[in-house]
Amino acid sequence: MLSASSSKIVPTILIIGASRGLGHATAAEFLKKGWNVVGTVREGGTRTLLHNLADEFKGRVEIEILDICKPDQLAALHGRLSGRMFDILFVNAGTTNRDPTQTIGEVSTEEFVHLMITNALSPMRVIESLEHYVSTTGLIGVMSSGQGSIGNNETGERELYRGSKAALNMFMRSFAARQSDTARALVLMAPGWVRTALGGPDGRLSIEESVPNLVNVLLSKRGKPGLQYLDYLGRTVPW
Repeated sequence: MLSASSSKIVPTILIIGASRGLGHATAAEFLKKGWNVVGTVREGGTRTLLHNLADEFKGRVEIEILDICKPDQLAALHGRLSGRMFDILFVNAGTTNRDPTQTIGEVSTEEFVHLMITNALSPMRVIESLEHYVSTTGLIGVMSSGQGSIGNNETGERELYRGSKAALNMFMRSFAARQSDTARALVLMAPGWVRTALGGPDGRLSIEESVPNLVNVLLSKRGKPGLQYLDYLGRTVPW
């Protein structure tokens, strides 16, 4: 169990997909700001960057196992978290296809199904399963992408990835419609094109340029009910 100060309650974020890249950087940034972190990694016993954070921030990091595409693991996590309450749930896990230059007609059925399950269906399953562990005035966030914007798509490219994120955005809007009578803040985050294993080496932004700003946006959204689609500088992204 996470440690907490005897004089105050330390806020806690649950980050789904925190082993590397943007998820790990988000965990590190929240820890620097005094939060506790519960982060998930996929099974396999491999040491991750999140384990390094757990060593650095003693008693303030918990590591849970979850592959978001495996409903049995999500059900097990739901059980393990029973009785817990989080200030923020942030779903970061996602992927892209092997050849992002393919048009949608060229993509194999297997890859189409894999991306849609990983980027759109599974994040929403996580949210619907774990939303009751987020305080009624807390925040539920999902890592989307500016490439999920239909209004901004003037170049095409990365068609399957774009479509999976657009689907995620639509599903989150449906979820928000069902949450219209609550005080929870909901946000779809576009981190910018960041140089990570997923974003590739040509990304316009470093992790250091994106994530601290992204975290500040999440924190500024707390206490403001309703769904917004925002970039890492807090600017509204067109649907």
